[in-house]
Formats: sequence, structure tokens, C-alpha cells
Amino acid sequence: MSRISRLAGSLTDPLVVTDPVSVTYLTGFDSSNCALLVDTSGETTLYTDFRYLDAAQAVAGVDVVQTRRDVAGALSEILAGRRVAFEASRISFVQWEKLGSGGAELVPAHGLVEKLRAVKDESELDAIRNACAISDAVYAALVDEPVVGRTEADLAWWLERSLRERGAEGLAFGTIVASGENGARPHGRPGTDVIDRGTLVTVDMGCVAGGYRSDCTRTFATGPISAQLEEIYALTAQGQLNGLAAVRAGESGVDVDAASRVKIAAAGYGDAYGHGLGHGVGLEIHEAPNLRPESTDVLAAGNVVSVEPGIYVPGVGGCRIEDLVAVTDDGCEIMTHFTKELVELG
Repeated sequence: MSRISRLAGSLTDPLVVTDPVSVTYLTGFDSSNCALLVDTSGETTLYTDFRYLDAAQAVAGVDVVQTRRDVAGALSEILAGRRVAFEASRISFVQWEKLGSGGAELVPAHGLVEKLRAVKDESELDAIRNACAISDAVYAALVDEPVVGRTEADLAWWLERSLRERGAEGLAFGTIVASGENGARPHGRPGTDVIDRGTLVTVDMGCVAGGYRSDCTRTFATGPISAQLEEIYALTAQGQLNGLAAVRAGESGVDVDAASRVKIAAAGYGDAYGHGLGHGVGLEIHEAPNLRPESTDVLAAGNVVSVEPGIYVPGVGGCRIEDLVAVTDDGCEIMTHFTKELVELG
């Protein structure tokens, strides 16, 4: 059954899909200016402007309508007087206003395409495996790369260039290199700080391959480190293993997240682990499902999620260890394979 057919089976009203990523997922059409109208019967119309018309006409199984560049404005006229659903979490207020300006009755729909996207088929899993293999290769090359004395920004650029050289189509997100006290910032941006000897360096990177993304974090040492940093690393590693062991179809995001926190909290670092254990990854770097204390998600086979506990101590440093995994009925397939032993960089 096609993705559009599966979506149509969940609809009670025709759905206007305005999120370009979801349009790509449903049709393979990649454009920054487009919309789909999916009827409850599965009949689908793709709307786009002149710049993308030729590519749109190559999409199988959809009718194509050329609009002016203001696709939402054009749709407001096309849909005038009709009752249609819209993607509540994927549309701006300005788009919503414009879409309804012609008198269409707009009904909010929540997570219909995202629910389909959360369960990956084998072709999607293969694309993610490929993206992860590229990241693994760059981590392996990093072991032999001089690090001490370079700036975080310089090392981040080397990592990004290396991903491209190994076949990446692009970056999955902005590469993170956080050394020393900067390691206490979970999403610290690499800057002009020089990486010193005797500290931890957190590297979080990912790439795009076949349209799908990888996400992997490793934390390295730059020579002998303090007893506290050794403890932080060991606790993070154990929390990560406990999180991985909890992942399987049918488990709640709340319970998997909680499993990663037990040892960390018992050692007194509970407050230093302030983010969720993980998130879904696919066409986007953050998508359903989520592993965190407030999650309402239940894992299903085919989900791809990150498992990434961390400890962050201001004035001292931090550590995060992350794998990307595919959820299975009895556990998970770890898709990122670079070692999680504490590697020393020179």
C-alpha cells in the first residue's frame, strides 16, 4: 500500500499538506513551495509554481496544478467553501490565515503524516544505515587527527568536510564540538576556544544520505583527565547502555528515558542530566517519537530514535554518548558503530 493510500485511510476530511518534508515523504517531490490535497479516497493533487512544474509532472499517481508563487493564497481560492483538514503543527499562523481567507472551513489535524513517517520501511532504514556508516568512518578518521591546540571551530570544519568527502549529501544539523568547560553546554556551538590537553571533548555530528539523517555523539579525552571527569564519563556510558537495553516495541518513551537516569541520579548527577534521552530521526533530525519524561509516545518496530544521555557540570565540563537505533519487537538495532570506550585524542 502506498504512503498516500495509508494516509487516506486515516482521514475523515480531505487533508491539505503544506509541510515540504511531508510532501517529499508522500510523493518523492522535493520543493520549498508546494502543497498536497489528499482526499479520503486517496485522490491527490499537487500544487506548485512554475519553477517546480516540470519536476512535479514527473511524480506518479498525482494530479498537478500550477499555481502562482503564493501557493497558500491560490489554495484559498481553490478551496473556497470546502471543509478541509490542515496540519496543525506544521503551518504558520500567517499560512493558516491565508488558507482560510477564501472561506474554506479549516479543521485541525494532528500528527497524521508524522505518525506514518515515524515507522520506517526497509528502504528508509537502509538510507539511515548508510548515513550512519559515513559518520562512523569520520569518527574512525578523527582518532588519527591532531586535536589539541586547534580551535573547536577548526575541528568542526574538518569534521564537516570529512563527511562530505565520504559521500554525505549535506549535514544533518550544525556540528557540535564542545571542549573543556564548554562541554557543560549540551548544544554549545564550536567557537574560537582552543582545545586543551587533559579534558573531555564532546563531538555531535550527523549527515544526510539518500535524504535521511544520521545522529551520533561521542566524547573523547585529550590526555589524562580528572577523577570527576572519569566518573562523569563512566556514568554517562552506563546510563546509555541502560537506555539501549530498555528500547523495544511497546515500551513508552517515559519508561525508556527513566531507565537511563537511575545510575546517574543515584550518583548525585540527576540535575545535571536535564534533557530527554532521545528523539526520532529520519527526513528531519527531530521527529516522532520522543524519549523524555513528558513523552506520550509508545515505541513501535521501525521507529528510529537517538539514545543520548548526558551529564553537564558548569565550570567542570560535560559528556554525552549517543547512538542511533532502529526499534525492533525484541530490542533494537544499533546503527552507529564507532566505539564507546573512552578514546584519547592527541
